[in-house]
Amino acid sequence: MVGDGVVGVAVAAFNGSSGPLRGQGTDRLVRERVNPWEAYRERLETLHSLGLNLDLERHHAYTAEAGWNIDHYQAELPPEPPGEPVERGSFQAAQAILRDYRFPPPDLIVGIFRPHDPLERREMLLKARFLGLLFYFGVRVGGVVDSIRDGKQGLERVWGYDYATLEGYFERAQIEFTVVKNLHGGQVCFRIDSFARTGMIRNPFYWLGFRVFARRLQRRFAQQSMQRMQRLVQEALAGRERPGSWALKPETAEAVFTKDLPRDGRGG
Repeated sequence: MVGDGVVGVAVAAFNGSSGPLRGQGTDRLVRERVNPWEAYRERLETLHSLGLNLDLERHHAYTAEAGWNIDHYQAELPPEPPGEPVERGSFQAAQAILRDYRFPPPDLIVGIFRPHDPLERREMLLKARFLGLLFYFGVRVGGVVDSIRDGKQGLERVWGYDYATLEGYFERAQIEFTVVKNLHGGQVCFRIDSFARTGMIRNPFYWLGFRVFARRLQRRFAQQSMQRMQRLVQEALAGRERPGSWALKPETAEAVFTKDLPRDGRGG
């Protein structure tokens, strides 16, 4: 559950810089930096009534031969000793980043959600930049995995979740994000597995843009998410000896409030 010791994730609105947004009041900007989901409460509430824009019961038919983009990405993270994930190790660091949806590159996409909703029932408003424009669309978490399974190199501890796109968005997709540790060797990695296909787009400008750039943007999202996860995990591990905190440095486009911060809001 988000909020399991987490104060929240605050995301500044896209404006290409860390400065104030033109045409936005101070109160709105403060809400977005300190408690962003409040500024988008109405948009988030509309997601409840939306269904998925794809039929997951037919996922076996979503193949490359049928016109779907099938992707699998993996990024290596710092290894751990063999066995179950260690306290404040690479696996737990990646798990926290994944739970709070901090791994996507914020210049491409930002997730806005109610921080106290259980992860398995989370609905997110994704705020994405494409061809210089901003798009909002909804996704819904469909399942959380927390298990041990057989992998190619032996038993693996796997934690993560998937989400699927909601009605109103012109791409149909399901994406699974997982953190995986090989229990025999101690290797840890971050994986993204997805299937996606562009639906009907009536606007000819959007249709042309998606036809030309969508695949490139999908790859860019995955590759930069991998790189960002690696960097954030490294930063978390470098700061793990700090007592009472699990803090990461705020990004230009986001401010992150993390576990066990002192009451005055300063990292100690």
